[in-house]
Amino acid sequence: MTNATAPLEPRQRILETAMRLFYADGIRAVGIDRLIAESQVAKASFYRHFPSKDDLVLAFLRLRHERWMNWFAGRLEARCAAAGPAMERAAEVLREWFEEPDFRGCAFINTLTEGSAQGEAISVVQSHKDELQDCLLALARRCGHPQPERAAEDALLIVEGAIVRAHMTGDAGAADVARRLLQKSWS
Repeated sequence: MTNATAPLEPRQRILETAMRLFYADGIRAVGIDRLIAESQVAKASFYRHFPSKDDLVLAFLRLRHERWMNWFAGRLEARCAAAGPAMERAAEVLREWFEEPDFRGCAFINTLTEGSAQGEAISVVQSHKDELQDCLLALARRCGHPQPERAAEDALLIVEGAIVRAHMTGDAGAADVARRLLQKSWS
């Protein structure tokens, strides 16, 4: 008995290809022709699903947000369950991500820095960062931090800095620095 998976529909193939290419190479560096070729769809099919590259960028950012936040929150919960809630658990999860062979930093920061975020995309980027801060706020409350809002603001800045540093240097050790800073923010 074979366990073959059904081939992806054209829209999903385009989106999965964009997920891979936009994250690996950047939005500006990936042209429509390459997306069409690697998605193995006809040009008409591409434009039927995504009338413009901006439409595809929005879909990419939304899906990236959903997948990354689900992964981060799930890993954070698992670490808290195993070792007890602590702000530094966020850095431990980051280290896992930084050690992945395809780690290329934060797709949302990358989108902003390359100037690919326009209009609604900027709102999606901001919403992602707001939800990440909300996740850190929930962790701070769970830890019993006396000023959870401040702790979440501090943690977000530490997390963002660690992501940028790990991307820039290729060194997952940025998570260790973040871990130390998150431990100190509790004191």
